[in-house]
Amino acid sequence: MTSKRPTVADILALKGRRQLTMLRVESLQEAEAAERARVDLLSVPPSLLTPEFRDAAPSAFTFPGLDYGEYITAEDYLRAAFKALRAGGDAVYCAASLATVRRMRDEGIPVCGHVGLIPSRATWTGGFKAVGKTAQSALEIWRQTKALEEAGAFAAEIEVVPVDVAAAISERTPMFMISMGAGTGCDAQYLFAQDVLGSNRGHYPRHAKVYRNFTAEYDRLQQERVAAFSEFVADVHAKNYPGPEHVVGIPRDELDRFLKELPGV
Repeated sequence: MTSKRPTVADILALKGRRQLTMLRVESLQEAEAAERARVDLLSVPPSLLTPEFRDAAPSAFTFPGLDYGEYITAEDYLRAAFKALRAGGDAVYCAASLATVRRMRDEGIPVCGHVGLIPSRATWTGGFKAVGKTAQSALEIWRQTKALEEAGAFAAEIEVVPVDVAAAISERTPMFMISMGAGTGCDAQYLFAQDVLGSNRGHYPRHAKVYRNFTAEYDRLQQERVAAFSEFVADVHAKNYPGPEHVVGIPRDELDRFLKELPGV
């Protein structure tokens, strides 16, 4: 891709030609780092879409996520989607009903759906674990994919599905398929920045790959904060702070004139 921001048509034209990269970022610093690293696609919370966001990441195709349950009706989703697109989004992620996806597509809103393990609906597939490991459940993922395609979604995240199943589905749909733990047979590879950076203190999913240990760095910085604050407290108690270099003086004659005008203590 060039530095010019790609369109939906550009993304679809890349299907089957090369693997794209995608990150979930939640700060302007992460967005800027992803831009400089030439990450192709970004997933963001809608609140991150400020004017500063496009300064930080001018060329990344960006999906603001419309969190399931935060909106109720199709009109709610439509309103949120238009707001996100006006703020700098290129498409929206939506795990709502097919009717909602269809309604947004009717209005020309590019929608990315979700198949396989869908966190907001994980209770229906047995919790946070792989799906599609039997012929029956794999066919159900295929049916979900076709239903999204027919509803007008242009892309779908496919999460924690066996590699061979995901590859077979991806090559049989014109939708752009984004793999999260579903192998290289899809069109893009998707990870969360907090997992890549090692800043997640909780559980790391099997599909995550940790490239740095930001948690250890955060702990080190916290220790440095405590040490610096403790030194400040000690300096104040010992009257080592403030020193002459931290304060403003006054010429002696001006001070004498000032003190002369003050009432006695």
